[in-house]
Amino acid sequence: MKVILAKTAGFCMGVRRAVDATMDLVKQGTGEIHTIGPLIHNPQVLKYLREHGVDILTNIPEKVSGTIIIRAHGVPPLQEKKLAESGAMIKNATCPRVIKVQGIIKKYRQQDCFTVIVGDKNHAEVDGLLGHADSRGIVVSNEEDVAALQISGPYIIVSQTTQDRESFARLSDMILQKFSDGRVFNTICDSTSKRQDEVRQLCGKVEAMIVVGGRSSANTSRLADVGRSMGCPVYLIETEEELDYRNLLQYDKVAVTAGASTPVWMIDRVVAALEDFGEGKC
Repeated sequence: MKVILAKTAGFCMGVRRAVDATMDLVKQGTGEIHTIGPLIHNPQVLKYLREHGVDILTNIPEKVSGTIIIRAHGVPPLQEKKLAESGAMIKNATCPRVIKVQGIIKKYRQQDCFTVIVGDKNHAEVDGLLGHADSRGIVVSNEEDVAALQISGPYIIVSQTTQDRESFARLSDMILQKFSDGRVFNTICDSTSKRQDEVRQLCGKVEAMIVVGGRSSANTSRLADVGRSMGCPVYLIETEEELDYRNLLQYDKVAVTAGASTPVWMIDRVVAALEDFGEGKC
């Protein structure tokens, strides 16, 4: 079996920045370290961080000692204010690409514009973006949401940074046709677009696609969706232990890609397991 590894697989800039910042604090040994919600959406990385003393807060206590790290997805302004009032040191590890979207929303909110966010409802990044709209925003995930949408006055459309480009374009066009006086900002991260484009290209060269990453990761799931939309059999796994060798027996050439929050060591394990299996198959 031939295994092709996607060039874009693994950590994006924002995730690497957040993980590096957290590990720098661990190495400094300056006290307790907390993240507000999971730092990133990868269970293996979160397990590694827990083993090094990084605690995940689901709620913000009135008083917190040590350092609180704002995760790569960002948080709503009210939550950030509450964090500052907790007494902890704050380390903002929000991805710069997400910060850019937050800035666009705030700018046009000050101009009394409504915000439509094309993204996944209840996703951490989307919740943070919605908070910056200050009750003047809504999340749209599909055509049904567009059909139910009601807007009066000027508005902007932005995207969750890990959205599928084709889906964003389709939903944006539908909204613009339904309501005038709208302005579109394509805020999909370049890293996301490159990963999705590479999946589309690889699907024409291989018989199956292995996508490695956390099941709670939106960008990982979206890579799998892109592969399936190309008619390619897709196997979404978190670790090499989940490889379905019985089904993989039928393929002579497979590709491996990974979500933006998947560490390189996990990707390497999957590739090594596939290559070992491939040698045995031959």
